[in-house]
Amino acid sequence: MKNSSVTEGTLFFSMTLEFLETYLPRQLGRSPETIKSYRDSLTIFRRYLYNEKKISMRKFRFEDCTSKLIQDFIIFLKDSGNSPGTCNQRLTAIRTYLWFAADRDIALQSTALAISNIPLCRVPKKEKEILTEEALRCILLQPRNSKIGIRDKVMMVLLYDSAIRLDELLSLTVQDLMLAGNNPYIRINGKGNKERIVPITTKTAEHIQRYLELFHPKGVRDAYVFYTKIKGKMGKMSGGNVERFIQQYSEQARNICPEIPEKVYPHMFRRTRATSLYQSGVELALISRILGHSSIETTKNYATPSMEMLRKAIESVELPEQAQEKPLWESCSEEDMAKLCGLR
Repeated sequence: MKNSSVTEGTLFFSMTLEFLETYLPRQLGRSPETIKSYRDSLTIFRRYLYNEKKISMRKFRFEDCTSKLIQDFIIFLKDSGNSPGTCNQRLTAIRTYLWFAADRDIALQSTALAISNIPLCRVPKKEKEILTEEALRCILLQPRNSKIGIRDKVMMVLLYDSAIRLDELLSLTVQDLMLAGNNPYIRINGKGNKERIVPITTKTAEHIQRYLELFHPKGVRDAYVFYTKIKGKMGKMSGGNVERFIQQYSEQARNICPEIPEKVYPHMFRRTRATSLYQSGVELALISRILGHSSIETTKNYATPSMEMLRKAIESVELPEQAQEKPLWESCSEEDMAKLCGLR
């Protein structure tokens, strides 16, 4: 560790490159999406300093990062329309960066500790929306029987059937698909480079096989299953593209199924599948494996009981019969009964 005297005047953003390019991906094994979130948070903080506080990153030092400044930053985010969850995400990124810097220079620990003591914003818990069986069916009916329509439908079917995350879906390669036989499955490289195997139905396997015949006639094994072509070069499809066509099909389907939520996004397919498995009696431990959660506590967020489950739970316990108590006044004299009624 550096000598504390070295810290005096150290620029706040002097360690961000190492933090983002080395520490997060190589030491902590964070995913590209997590790293992007941290990069965005630190960038937004830098722009806040420059545009709102008129402080250049060339002059902003660690000792200038006070609790008051960070609290003002959070208030600015709220006033700009950011949700409590987003504010917490920005604060967490700054905290993590400060503890990384404090590990490099022990004299920065007081700054890291002060910022860590800032409480997170309270996030109101809302019931997460899922798709009903009818809503899901109507959405899947929307893609046309064209090459692009077949691609879009296969992606939505796979999002639901395997409960895969969007980036996991877009990272699949042809060699990750095991479609032969009666037990087809896919190999998923999940968060933290953790690999898992998820079975899919034979019907889903048939959809994928048809897609491969159209989009991968040569069967290049290391090619992305779902891709875009830019200037003749195949590349990984963007998540925004998937979000766009899912919302488009959902809006079309709402004309025949009004119960479809206003906002439908890829993760809703994953949540719907997990909830459906739970409500069908599948154990949480198995659902946790399918979802790729490191802790079953995370899976409990998807364990939403159906109305039928709640009704059965209530009806499974009979109400105790009320004891047949005799009225107090049956054995009372006229005078005692008057006293019980507050009379004389």
